Amino acid sequence: MRTCPRAGCGGAIDDDGFCDVCGLEAPVLAVTAPAPGPGSGPAADAGGGADSGPATGAYSGRASGPATGPGTAPGTGPGTAPWSAGTSSGGSGGRSRRASGSTRSSGRGRLGAGLVEVPRVPYRDPKAAVLTDPEVPEGKRFCSSCGKEVGRGRDGRPGRVEGFCAHCGHHYSFTPKLEPGEVLHGQYEVLGCLAHGGLGWIYLAADHAVSDRWVVLKGLLDSGDADAMAAAMAERRFLAEVEHPNIVKIHNFVRHADRVSGELVDYIVMEYVGGTSVKDMIKQLRAGGTGTESLPVAQAIAYALEVLPALGYLHGVGLLYCDFKPDNVIQTEEQLKLIDLGAVRHIDDRHSPIYGTIGYQAPEIGTDGPSVASDLYTVGRALAVMSFQFDFRGRYKESLPDPEEQPLLRRHDSFHRFLKRATHTDPEQRFATAEEMAEQLTGVLREVLAQQDDVPRPGVSRQFTPERRSFGTEGGLDVRAAATGLPVPQVDTSDAAAGFLATAATTGDPDQVVAALRRAPVQTVEVRLQVVRALIEAGRVAEADAELDELTSPFDPDDPRTPASDDWRPGWYRGVAALVDGRGEQARAAFEQVCDVLPGEAAPKLAVAVCAEARGDGDTAATYYEVVWRTDHAYVSAAFGLARVLLARGDREAAVDVLNSVPDTSIHHVAAQVAAVRAQIGAAGTGVVPAGGAGSGVAPEDVMANVMAAGARLSGLELDVARRAGLTAELLRVALESLPGNGSAPAGRLLGCEVSESGLRSGLERCYRQLARLADTPEERIALVDRANAVRPRTLV
Repeated sequence: MRTCPRAGCGGAIDDDGFCDVCGLEAPVLAVTAPAPGPGSGPAADAGGGADSGPATGAYSGRASGPATGPGTAPGTGPGTAPWSAGTSSGGSGGRSRRASGSTRSSGRGRLGAGLVEVPRVPYRDPKAAVLTDPEVPEGKRFCSSCGKEVGRGRDGRPGRVEGFCAHCGHHYSFTPKLEPGEVLHGQYEVLGCLAHGGLGWIYLAADHAVSDRWVVLKGLLDSGDADAMAAAMAERRFLAEVEHPNIVKIHNFVRHADRVSGELVDYIVMEYVGGTSVKDMIKQLRAGGTGTESLPVAQAIAYALEVLPALGYLHGVGLLYCDFKPDNVIQTEEQLKLIDLGAVRHIDDRHSPIYGTIGYQAPEIGTDGPSVASDLYTVGRALAVMSFQFDFRGRYKESLPDPEEQPLLRRHDSFHRFLKRATHTDPEQRFATAEEMAEQLTGVLREVLAQQDDVPRPGVSRQFTPERRSFGTEGGLDVRAAATGLPVPQVDTSDAAAGFLATAATTGDPDQVVAALRRAPVQTVEVRLQVVRALIEAGRVAEADAELDELTSPFDPDDPRTPASDDWRPGWYRGVAALVDGRGEQARAAFEQVCDVLPGEAAPKLAVAVCAEARGDGDTAATYYEVVWRTDHAYVSAAFGLARVLLARGDREAAVDVLNSVPDTSIHHVAAQVAAVRAQIGAAGTGVVPAGGAGSGVAPEDVMANVMAAGARLSGLELDVARRAGLTAELLRVALESLPGNGSAPAGRLLGCEVSESGLRSGLERCYRQLARLADTPEERIALVDRANAVRPRTLV
């Protein structure tokens, strides 16, 4: 815990972010003024932000200093990634960073693209929410001008709720300006106060002009504060333009004369959202537990995914939200609403006061002002706060804990990568649009859910094609085949040559493809990337590297031949080229960077797994193969890769389980079952010691049990004659080698043969002679006949 920053208090800020003496919650600061104490020291570990407060001066291009300094702690962003994902709608890297529009909200009852069923929050009766004693606690009374304490009690006497600041003389008032029963605009009857915040009191009222519906009236806490008044007026203007299902609806704007001074006061009339804020959800969890609880990560992600379309909508109409935090999101029943638009501003506004909350606001706000990137930063920070407890206002004010400190980040690597990019200290390295951010977060959510219940959550990628061809399904890993079988980046449909590429032959003989692409009517980024791809497939890796070097020369916005600096695809192809060329470490580094930029995509994880397996790093390979396969069973190569790695570890049972999970609808189902047969008997080529024979280290009875299970599996497969005979021979050979020394075995039959030395030898002889009849060459036929003669049972004749 840290000491309360208020002079003379002596209390401590508890895990909920409030002082245990004065009740202070760390205040929100206007970023154009020097940051006072509450935002500069170590912060509480709890999720939830503070009330917004006004700036003391207008933004004028460059402020005197940033509100928060640049982050230098580990975990602040991708770091090693020199580029970030392009923005596109259906394609893969865009040439500019542009705001996105809104996307469709998920269906009622399930959030997060319809993937997560969150606990229902019952609708709250508005009358029950009215405060019986609407009063600002003394511990939260501060001058809106200088920030000093006001309205404090002394010598047992309560403090004044109205008066003048003893330090600067500014007038303060914490009394509600509306009484129950007052009617505004001839239609809104006040029932009482619901809450108070940084910008004013909030009242419940009945709208007698529209079926007595419940509405909320929002006024000012202190109308003498010019900045607070300006912020309220800003909210009034912007709310009139906002129309989104996940943003609180504004109904009207009215003026009403103060009952004491007669001064006209402005009020915003908005819909009543009867629910619970995300911040209060976290507080309730901690109050009923150990004090360290957070939302389940899937639920937190689902909330972020509901909010991102709303922010994307605001960005699309030229607005910035500026102060997103768990306080400003309310769930009512199964719907999420973004509330409190008091900090909203136009994207090109460089004069209005800037509002933000320490621990959530982007570090560049003080020098560069708000932007789409800074808005998305707040979502990343809020998502972290919702998901796990950490000192987000102090030690990690501009960074994230290391995975070694935070088990959730260690458990969900893609989630960690997502947060690092979302909260990168460099705005250019963050997500470019809310749509792009939501797309990757949805992929991360699919992984998280699949890990929780082992149920795949497949999704169609907008960045990559499916696997071009499955690899490693008929034996060990062929690195070159794997490299050319990986998914490839989608063509950007906005490219000038997209039409040409849609009709041109980009498959077939790679050398001919290169020649055809060189003759394209216009040499654009997409054409050049396809040239690189064809060169790699032709084995002309040096030429591909040279093309990539030229392709990534300084970006010229007027030259359609050069990709934007945030286009990740050249890095992807560098990885593929390096993998084909045997430069495994270089390939892995390139693919890791793509993972940083696209944390919700399966393709780069599959590529990292291939690199790790190729260099003998089984643990890393297994981790990445498992994530890909568990999430989406369309990536069959990941299943075979995971099985190979598990077999290399000696975990035969787990490998067989993975192969069994290849669905029977897959064209590789039979290949998976054949691999499972071979895995059960430890056949040569699987990377483990064969099941029988000297040095196997496996008890004969266990080997025989595996062989019998493999035989049962094989008997149910539809195979061609040669393949069935070959596998049958393998099983019978292992069974024969595993018989006890006296030649006896438990009663039973294996693939039609008696489980005895004579029966197994006879069956093995028949298999070899059958294979000899199917041999392609005389040499093979002779060798198989020799094997048959050698294994035939001895007889007296």
